This record gives sequence, structure tokens and C-alpha cells, in this order.
Amino acid sequence: MILITHCFVSLNSLLSIYAAQLLGTLSPMPFADPRTVGTRLLGGVNYASAAAGILEESGRHYGERFTLSQQVINFQSTLTQMQGLMTRGNLSTYLAKSIAVLVFGSNDYINNYLMAPAYNSSFNYKPPDFANLLLYRYALHILALRRMGLRKFVILGLGPLGCIPNQLARGIAPAGRCVDPINQILGTFNEGLRRMVTQYNRNHPGSIFVYVNIYAIMGDMLNNPSTYGFSVINRACCGLGRNQGEITCLAGLFPCLNRSQYLFWDGLHPTQAATVVIARRAFYGPPNDCYPINVQQMALL
Repeated sequence: MILITHCFVSLNSLLSIYAAQLLGTLSPMPFADPRTVGTRLLGGVNYASAAAGILEESGRHYGERFTLSQQVINFQSTLTQMQGLMTRGNLSTYLAKSIAVLVFGSNDYINNYLMAPAYNSSFNYKPPDFANLLLYRYALHILALRRMGLRKFVILGLGPLGCIPNQLARGIAPAGRCVDPINQILGTFNEGLRRMVTQYNRNHPGSIFVYVNIYAIMGDMLNNPSTYGFSVINRACCGLGRNQGEITCLAGLFPCLNRSQYLFWDGLHPTQAATVVIARRAFYGPPNDCYPINVQQMALL
């Protein structure tokens, strides 16, 4: 999660940098950075944590991480510090103008539901039931952030996870195709987020929630790569060859030289070039990209 206040609260480090640039503000400071104290908090805070999920157990095999619930707690600690920097009225105004960017869900699939038998969630829940569990838990935390004073929320949906190198490396998809069964199970979650945005905008006057359709944005890049300057969409820039399944660029793995032509940086994450496309379409895009308004329009409210 990233808080951009006039600024930004986000959950994806690279995306937060470009979003902040488009908003004309500084990049949010990492929450865990010891320098993120005092007036530095007022430029925005990035609470993102690798492998973090909506569910507490997602990504547990990676060890320590800040799950969504912990990130909300971390935001509360930031608020406590801010209360010493400004009056209650000024803090309320500041929070109301801030933008919270939430990027959750992919780790609950990649590092949980799709990792049987390490995780038993796929045995306990059918895909729609698991999606609804995520939506229920997600909603609780979003509303908790609203009760703390935030009023502007940018909520990113899931991209086509069946098309990322991490899943293609499993070798279960036909050549040149994505793992379609994985993409198909994501619909309930993405559709639920969009409905949530519609419901919350109706039920919470004075707040604005927007849904970023990452599935469509990434799908456009996958289907029309040359339009965006990409020539490689099925392999990672870092982790070439047998290490395509790596979800991060580990020490000893050498990245490609022409990284701007790659859609994916590693087994899971888009490249810098692809992230710029996502940020710009969320900022300027039509309702199909960012619903019901885009981030630029939100910032002006």
C-alpha cells in the first residue's frame, strides 16, 4: 500500500515512483527506512512488502513480510506520528486529499492458491469461494483505512497471471499460449473489486474509489506488443533459460541487455517500460482502464 498525499500511499514500489511523478510529487519514502520520520512522512509513505498478501499465510515460505493487516497497522503508526506534526483539522484535510494506492491479490494466488501442496487453500476452496474470501478480507481493511481518515482509493485488479513467465515455466500451456485455466479463475476477484468500487462510491459520500483494470492493460500489451515497443512477451529479462520460473531477479542471474523490449523483468513482475504504461493508463485512461474516473481526475477532486 502506498500513501500519496498530495502524496501517495502505495503497495508497489516501482509503480509508486511513476504515479508520484505523474502527480508532480516526490516518490513515497519506504515505511521501513529509518529516515521516514518527521516531516518526511508528509511526502508520502510506501508500505509495500515483498510476497505480502491479503491473507496472513500468503507468502509465508519467504519468511518475514508485512501482510495487508500489518500494513494497515503500520499506517496507523504513521498517523500517530503525523498527529504531532499538525492540528487535527489540518490532518483531516491532509488525509482527505491523499491518495491510497492498493495493489493486492496476486501473491494470494501465486504464493498460496497455486502452490499446492505447500498451501492447502486450493483443496479447501473452489476458485470463486477463494476469490470471495479475498474480497471479504480486503474490504475489511479498505474500510478500516477509510475510518482512519483516507478518502481517495486507487485499487488495482489482477493481471493475467496465467501469462507471466513464472507460470509459463511450468510447461502446462501449449506453445505460444498462456495458462488459460489460471486466467479464468481470476474473473471473480476482478469483477468483485469493480462491484466493490461501485458500491463504496454509492455508500460513502465524500470518498472516491477507483478500480484499475490491470487485466485489460496487460492484455493489450500482450496482444499488441509492438505498439508498446515490446518484442519479448513470454520470457523474463532476468532469469534467462532454465531460471524463467524465478519470481525475482536473484544474485547471479544476468538480465538481458535490451530490457525495454521485454514485457516481464522476472518471473512475476513487469519491466520498467511496462510499468510506465500501466501508470500512464491509470493516470490518463478512459473508464475501461480506470473506473469510474482516472487518477488524474481523482487528484483534482
